[in-house]
Amino acid sequence: MKTERLTEDLLKRLLASSSMEDYFDEEDSTVETTLVDFLSGMLREKGMKRADVVRGSSLNATVVYDIFSGKSRPGRDHAIMLALGLGCDLAQTQRLMRLAGVSVLWCKNRRDAIIIWGIEKGFDRARIDDELWRLGEKTLFATGPLKK
Repeated sequence: MKTERLTEDLLKRLLASSSMEDYFDEEDSTVETTLVDFLSGMLREKGMKRADVVRGSSLNATVVYDIFSGKSRPGRDHAIMLALGLGCDLAQTQRLMRLAGVSVLWCKNRRDAIIIWGIEKGFDRARIDDELWRLGEKTLFATGPLKK
């Protein structure tokens, strides 16, 4: 996948531009990547098949195929599970979530902090769910209501 400029760098360039045309004249000032493009690129980059993502994410195969084809958009937990199924690092996970139109992981949120920590440690979906459960948070692969 093509490497993109950091958002912070682009923001600095935007704020320093004398006009919008100056900003847009730069080739990499805006990105038109869709969720489908991103997911397809991740599959290629990682040498995976959709079936691998289904297994790694624990999502229903139809749900995964519909998201990859653009027929549906994932909710927040499904986006996280997709990212885990793809073996995404934290930056890739956040990007997937933004492209899916859901809020990114936020370290000030207890549940999100556990997920972030697990991603950084290289945990798979099941191991992150174990940590969420152990610490009294709602798991990604919900098996019923959590009793507190």
